Amino acid sequence: MASGGGYRNGNHKAQNLRVSSSFKSKLPPSTSNIRRSSSAGDAVSGRVRVAVRLRPRNAEELAADADFADCVELQPELKRLKLRKNNWDTDTYEFDEVFTEFASQKRVYEVVAKPVVESVLDGYNGTVMAYGQTGTGKTYTLGQLGDDDPSTRGIMVRSMEDILANISLGTDSVSVSYLQLYMETIQDLLNTANDNISIVEDQKTGDVSLPGATVVEVRDQQSFLELLKLGEAHRYAANTKLNTESSRSHAILMVNIKRSVSGREADASGEFDDTSPLATNFKPPILRKGKLLLVDLAGSERVLKSGSEGHMLEEAKSINLSLSALGKCINALAENSAHVPVRDSKLTRLLKDSFGGTSRTSLVVTIGPSPRHRAETASTILFGQRAMKVENMLKIKEEFDYRSMCKRLEVQVDKLIAENERQQKAFEDEVNKIKLEAQQRVFEAEQNFAEELKDEKIKCQMEYMDSIKKLEEKMLYQQKHPTNGVTDIGESHRGFATEEVSELKKLLQNEIQIRKAAEEEISNLKDQIIKLSKQELPGGSSDTIYLQKLLEEETREKKRLEEEVIILKSQLTFEDGQTRSYADRGRNGNSLSGLESLSSLTHPHYKNGSNGDRAAITNLHEQVGLHKIMSLLESEDASVQIHAVKVVANLAAEEANQEKIVEAGGLTSLLMLLRNSEDETIRRIAAGAIANLAMNESNQELIMAHSGISLLAMTAAEAEDPQTLRMVAGAIANLCGNDKLQTRLRSEGGIRALLGMVRCRHPDVLSQVARGIANFAKCESRASAQGIKLGRSLLIEDGALPWIVQNANNEASLIRRHVELALCHLAQHEVNAKDMISGGALWELYRISRDCTREDIKALARQTLASSPTFLSEMRRLHIDV
Repeated sequence: MASGGGYRNGNHKAQNLRVSSSFKSKLPPSTSNIRRSSSAGDAVSGRVRVAVRLRPRNAEELAADADFADCVELQPELKRLKLRKNNWDTDTYEFDEVFTEFASQKRVYEVVAKPVVESVLDGYNGTVMAYGQTGTGKTYTLGQLGDDDPSTRGIMVRSMEDILANISLGTDSVSVSYLQLYMETIQDLLNTANDNISIVEDQKTGDVSLPGATVVEVRDQQSFLELLKLGEAHRYAANTKLNTESSRSHAILMVNIKRSVSGREADASGEFDDTSPLATNFKPPILRKGKLLLVDLAGSERVLKSGSEGHMLEEAKSINLSLSALGKCINALAENSAHVPVRDSKLTRLLKDSFGGTSRTSLVVTIGPSPRHRAETASTILFGQRAMKVENMLKIKEEFDYRSMCKRLEVQVDKLIAENERQQKAFEDEVNKIKLEAQQRVFEAEQNFAEELKDEKIKCQMEYMDSIKKLEEKMLYQQKHPTNGVTDIGESHRGFATEEVSELKKLLQNEIQIRKAAEEEISNLKDQIIKLSKQELPGGSSDTIYLQKLLEEETREKKRLEEEVIILKSQLTFEDGQTRSYADRGRNGNSLSGLESLSSLTHPHYKNGSNGDRAAITNLHEQVGLHKIMSLLESEDASVQIHAVKVVANLAAEEANQEKIVEAGGLTSLLMLLRNSEDETIRRIAAGAIANLAMNESNQELIMAHSGISLLAMTAAEAEDPQTLRMVAGAIANLCGNDKLQTRLRSEGGIRALLGMVRCRHPDVLSQVARGIANFAKCESRASAQGIKLGRSLLIEDGALPWIVQNANNEASLIRRHVELALCHLAQHEVNAKDMISGGALWELYRISRDCTREDIKALARQTLASSPTFLSEMRRLHIDV
């Protein structure tokens, strides 16, 4: 409510209150500062602090009292006030503070109310009250909102600003109730339906409460101002001769504060021994409860001067009766009377704790300068003087916050459980890794053993053949030279038995006879064929000629194909790094040894350096023909398949060749190799070729149409070789970048296959997995921005979030970069925010926004955090600055 007179801001600095005694009466000594007691139950004495404030003359007084001096004279530097009785006699009074008409609202607040607000924040009760004649500026001092001029803000507004600035909204709470006492009924200014609220008094402690009042929790200053405006709109006011907007009720703003403080802040109680190790770990936080009463009393008035009549007269009577009851209580307290008539009025019951109770109380008495109202001014000054004699016993109100402690311990237990699960998972992964390594070593040892056994077998066979050959030569020599032969045999083979030698002789003779008979038969057949051809040549048997030509063409075609196979093998030798000669491969039983030796003679330019080999592979389909190369993929010879699939993989690396490979059926053949081949090398190279083809968008759809993702997922589940897994992960990662394939990719097991490959722990494999997840998350983010996707991420549904959070700070920069991008893209869709907060991703996003080495990723993380209401709310709760 606006007061009858205006105020101008002064330049005085706020000073601390000091204790003084009136010239009229001697006051008992009191303490100006509150000292913490040794325990919460002890009390500290504190006198009611009283300040007097002079209102400047209003327009009416400037005109009517122009020839008269003010009835009061202020001496603010001495904290004194002189009240004129007449032109030659004055009464002098001392107060805790004296404010002239030029005192600013800020200075009044800092001297009168701020110490009380600080005490309330420390857990004490506090009261700030304005008392005076109607129209002297009580509502201006307490309740001015300052909408037009911020410097005119009253004590209510400034108190809440200080309270909100000194509490933590995460752990503390502030609630307000706004009431008015009108005609001895307590009414709710925030809810007009509560028009008769009863007072409840605790029989044990004597505390007064209003359970029927509306309680509103305040989170910010703007909402508090809205509550004040709502309350002021419901407060009763009227136009009198003394004030155009005279308050017809007592307004009471009740502010309840609950603050949670640590044990170190509240260690004055001394209930815990700091030397105990359990004291720091299990000491419950202290919950301090303070209550602040801001009371804007209705002004006392004389009916003859105010002109009140009718209903306004009844209001004035009620106001004066309640103020009179308050004055009686203060008189009784000031004189230490055994009986204090608190129950005479609801006003005195509400202010029971403020005067003579446990509250720290500051009183502002407002007076006017007009000599016409000298009697009212003198009554107000005497009221303040009596109030200065009232002693309160200040008592802090604090209790242990076991509920907060339980929540904190629950959070700590959850963190420990999560950490234990992570460590257990890491242990299991390590055991699996060791197990896989052991299996790999056993497999390699078996392979080595098999190869050595095979070599040894071939060596034994060769030695056996050499021995037979030598024996056969000796037997022939014996036949030619009987005497010497027998002697030589007896000398060189003394260890053989005679029967064995004779048996071998018979076998060799039989073999020689059979061979001679076969050779004679072959020669006879050749002669017959020649004769037949000569006989039929003149007649010109068309069938025979046709068959001969066909046989010759087949022979030439066979030789040409064998030469092409030799070319393919010779061109791929640089990839394998093999230095074995063609003669060695012929000795190991390769059926193409003769052709290879022929190729080495026919195509000597293929033995040049690797640069020529690379150029030859790139243009191989022009030399041999792509369809021929594709036909070799179906060869039964594993080595031929390996060389052929290597050629296809190298050709697929060039974008210009990809369309030709697909048209020639290369993609289908590669997928068939992936499905049917049991050779790890063939599957690895085939997966690499598919990964190269999957870089083209049209090829991606073909791969999906041929169930390629299912084959890749099956290969990922069965393979153990890191290079094979790297190729498979690269192929799936390329497919993850296609917006059209998201749902199908997930339904056919692509995401789970990616996540399953992290078991390998090889950096190259993990890099491809991270790239695939980043591509998938980017496509989802794009779909969400376009409104195509509404639900939460498929990555989160498939359980990818824990791995993403775990690797967001991976030591490998490439893995870390992909995972950071994936996190930023996931966070851009608001529906994922809660899952990411519960999964620990918010902390990683915050770290990326501050510590990421890539400026574009850092900026994206900051933008994402700033644009998400859920993230902002959680960060405010955790007191994290964006």
